[in-house]
Amino acid sequence: MLSDFRSNSPSDHHLQPSPKPKSSYHFFRNSYNSFQSQIAAHPRFWLLSGFLFIQLLVVFFTRNSPLSFSSHAQVQLHVPPQTITLPAAVAQPPKDGGGGCEYGRVYVYDLPPMFNEDLALKNCTDLHPWLWQCGLNTNEGYGMRATEMAEILPRKLAKAWYRTNQFSSEVIFHHRLLNYRCRTMEPESATVFYIPFYAGQAVGKYLWIDDIEKRDLRCNMMLKWVQNQTYWRKSNGSDHFLTIGRITWDFRRLMDAEQKWGSSLLNLPAMAKVTRFIIERAPWDAYDVGVPYPTGFHPSSESQLRQWQRFVLTRNRTSLFTFIGATRADIAGDFRTLLIQYCRNESDACRVIDCAVTQCSNGSSAIQSSFLSSDFCLQPKGDSMTRRSVFDCMIAGSVPVFFWKKTAYDQYQWFLPEDPESYSVFIDHDAVRNGTSIRGILEQYSKEDIRKMREKVVEIIPKLVYARPKEGLPKVKDAFDIAVETFMKRIKEEKDWNEFVNDIEERR
Repeated sequence: MLSDFRSNSPSDHHLQPSPKPKSSYHFFRNSYNSFQSQIAAHPRFWLLSGFLFIQLLVVFFTRNSPLSFSSHAQVQLHVPPQTITLPAAVAQPPKDGGGGCEYGRVYVYDLPPMFNEDLALKNCTDLHPWLWQCGLNTNEGYGMRATEMAEILPRKLAKAWYRTNQFSSEVIFHHRLLNYRCRTMEPESATVFYIPFYAGQAVGKYLWIDDIEKRDLRCNMMLKWVQNQTYWRKSNGSDHFLTIGRITWDFRRLMDAEQKWGSSLLNLPAMAKVTRFIIERAPWDAYDVGVPYPTGFHPSSESQLRQWQRFVLTRNRTSLFTFIGATRADIAGDFRTLLIQYCRNESDACRVIDCAVTQCSNGSSAIQSSFLSSDFCLQPKGDSMTRRSVFDCMIAGSVPVFFWKKTAYDQYQWFLPEDPESYSVFIDHDAVRNGTSIRGILEQYSKEDIRKMREKVVEIIPKLVYARPKEGLPKVKDAFDIAVETFMKRIKEEKDWNEFVNDIEERR
């Protein structure tokens, strides 16, 4: 397996593209036309046969149709079969002859700056550890270069690291879409429509002050603006999407007067069918799509990405596990406090970084050094169910240990392997509280077991990162590509199905 990382030449990536399947719409239309001609020749027999055929189709697609999206079922990412020499998410060659846009094109609304660019915090440096807004809009969301990484990484790889704010995904997606190969400037030719609203910044700056009206103001103004657009009115927003840089709970304020946290954006009827790329989703809402937190690693080329994969895969790791986090004195029975104490008691096997003592903001070199030196990384829930540290850990090739299934397994289905045991360890948090030894469980894994899990983690690194080039990496699908293409595929298939049904209705 290690030999797979010794070459990064494009010629080493042996792809076996499958032929493009015919459009489902044309297939069913041709089938229908065939039945129609037969009915004309044998009215009663063929009318009965045609009726039964249509019923079978309805039953089949009710159970297997892409419309499961509309019925709030969680959709899994389908990756076409491919053969590659490197474990990575490699893009298939274009199938449509139009630059690889087989699922259509994206139209990006030209929102007034008050909804995005003007929300940036001024006079703020990326090095400020306590202002969450710092660096959000710097360098198109990637932040300034993390020059301190040169102290722990090879020079060429250190250049791929930035001080990226964990809440900057809405900025990154916006700029990537402006340069996306499947962007169209003609809305009539678009399959989907992007709303470049920085909801995280619009709401985030008012989360800690008791002023609900200010939190809701920009959200309500944005919805009023977009509802006046022609293509919103055609679909009621069902083919529209946006990216939200904060967790879903910051936008689901309850109507109870005592529940004053956050905005009510995602509770508004107008948002019911709009898809949201968000760093932590509500498990029951199929229109919330969990996307990876931005880390500090943004490769500028496929070669740099492959070099990083080889580096973390062959890294000499001297600790069995690590924990990086801060205690929460205001939370009774805080699990992170328990883990810090446990690691200190197991210091010969565990590396611990207390973020109350060491600056951990924006993925510092101390964090990466600890992850790179450990076989496993402990990943409890954060202030909410998820935390950026999960992705910092995996980018470094360390195997995550989860204590709540909702921290990752129920969040990022489009990006993580279907089999959790192939890349992670799960230990129930209640079992740990009741005395189960974390070290005892991890020591049960052989070196071969750990090697296989690490290889799986390293294999999916491309799916977890946001590449630095504005156009992305030509032959590799990163987190941005997977999110946008999977959404576009869903919408295209839904529109094809609706077109097929409407065509049948019109021919009756």
